[in-house]
Amino acid sequence: MTKKAEVVVEEPAEEMERGRLLEMTRKVLLASIGAVALAQEEIENFVDKLVERGEIAERDGKKLVREVMEKRKKEAKKGQDEVEQRVDELLSRMNVPTKNDIDALSAKITALTKKVDELKNA
Repeated sequence: MTKKAEVVVEEPAEEMERGRLLEMTRKVLLASIGAVALAQEEIENFVDKLVERGEIAERDGKKLVREVMEKRKKEAKKGQDEVEQRVDELLSRMNVPTKNDIDALSAKITALTKKVDELKNA
């Protein structure tokens, strides 16, 4: 009877942490999208009820919905910027290179490759 060797591959702690971070971020973003859609629908329903009861004019109701949606978009952008900043800080602490870091390295590699080719041809 022959024993088979099992190969166990463990993910480094940083990889696991990144995976958890990405999954958590994905869940937060999906929840945010759902909340925004629900909030917009609730606002529109509320304003429609005010119009039906004659408490505000239809024109004023549409203006109110537009104003609330514009404010919500500004707040959402502000929140998105804050999340991006925090994710960047976290990735920096984990020593994960950013897209700009990778692009800069790619540009350097391209320049060095060009110089090596020039030296070979000389």
